[in-house]
Amino acid sequence: MTQADGGTARPRPEALFDALGAEYEKAFAGSEAHHASLEWLLGRLAPGSSVLDVGSGTGRPTAEVLAAAGHDVLGVDVSPVMVELASRQVPGARFTLADVRELRLDDGSFDAVTVYFSLLQMTREEQEELVGRLARAVRPGGAAVLATVPVDVDDVPHAFMGHPVRVSSFAADGFAELARRTGLRIVEERSVLFTPAHPDGEPEPHLYLHCVRD
Repeated sequence: MTQADGGTARPRPEALFDALGAEYEKAFAGSEAHHASLEWLLGRLAPGSSVLDVGSGTGRPTAEVLAAAGHDVLGVDVSPVMVELASRQVPGARFTLADVRELRLDDGSFDAVTVYFSLLQMTREEQEELVGRLARAVRPGGAAVLATVPVDVDDVPHAFMGHPVRVSSFAADGFAELARRTGLRIVEERSVLFTPAHPDGEPEPHLYLHCVRD
């Protein structure tokens, strides 16, 4: 991510991802660390587990890999274009158009939840509130995967794949502490440097937290 010039308005995430569409998948779906993270999750899931995929995008790779392994996947995304693409590309999963911040989540209703880089356009306060709700939505003993770009920024303008966004995040230690505060136990942590396959892509740090709800 590179910092953009000027502007204080907060672009709507759905507008960004409607515009990106399949380009986002081309840029990020090849991440070896993402696939390794899914392998970790598959190793913890019982057959036919229910998984909530937050910010499901085009459905690839997360929903596709989990559904192919026989799990019941519900993907949630705020972008109509992404939901349409995912529904077409991954017919073995279910996708719904919704803002996860407004979605009803019953306690213990999923065996696992995945949150791959879908928090960054939320404020820090929204991220903490949502991760807490998602942690409670996982049954005790279930798994949660949280992935982010671990940088200490609070509502700053950036250019993402040529589009203006505003980004909030935490440094690695702060993000790990956020997870712990919500009742998640981190059993594995992985940091990598990844360059999106896109003309405007630049190396960016990625942090994966593999967690269990105690």
